[in-house]
Amino acid sequence: MPDDNLNRYFVSVNHGLIQEERSDSNEYEVLLSGDELTVLQDLLTGLASGDDYAFRRAFVPYKSADHDDAAEQFDDATIRLFQYLHDHGTDETRRQIEGLNVLHKLENTGYQDEGYGSGSPTNK
Repeated sequence: MPDDNLNRYFVSVNHGLIQEERSDSNEYEVLLSGDELTVLQDLLTGLASGDDYAFRRAFVPYKSADHDDAAEQFDDATIRLFQYLHDHGTDETRRQIEGLNVLHKLENTGYQDEGYGSGSPTNK
């Protein structure tokens, strides 16, 4: 049974929205206190800011996205957001996120794969 001090919210990562009623099947259901809601709002704002920065950096010629500061910041913000949703989500939300395997994929750089030589990109 949820804690009486927690409220139910539905989070759309794609739209950066937190709502009290489900309006989309792609939303994650979480149970949060007032302080936890503020943290989630900050995480969504940080992700949107990182997305804007990464978008602006995408047009810099001769700069690979590999290990680019903008891409790293966006990936870090994405990991923090999905980890927070997982930590505060309902059982269904945790299963959805685990099913996406998003946390593992975002933390796995893939630099051990063929083509990276010593395992590190050379553009940074």
